[in-house]
Amino acid sequence: MQQLGQILNDRGSKYAVSGCPARSRAEVDAALKALKRDKAYAKATHNTWAVLLSEGGPLKGDDGEAGAGMVILRMLEREGLEDHLIVVTRWYGGKHLGGDRFRHVQSCVRAYLDEIGS
Repeated sequence: MQQLGQILNDRGSKYAVSGCPARSRAEVDAALKALKRDKAYAKATHNTWAVLLSEGGPLKGDDGEAGAGMVILRMLEREGLEDHLIVVTRWYGGKHLGGDRFRHVQSCVRAYLDEIGS
């Protein structure tokens, strides 16, 4: 799993992004499990994720951050990036961010996509 680490901070919340190729639900589950072996990621408030499987269609997980998985999924669809899992991790900082949280998810995904040259 490629981890870009911390991308941004806002009002105490910290965001990071990670990703890797994934061609099945089993590979997604294995990648998420591997990510959470890192104690920092295991302790995160949210590990939201999405993948667009070429065989099996879209999968997403909000992990308590309602709507965040769909934000990632839509960006994957726009890029046409299949069989690649993207995980946006948030460590909650104690202040609600409202709609800004979705912009932060987008910023993380964009940084990841730019990094892999999609």
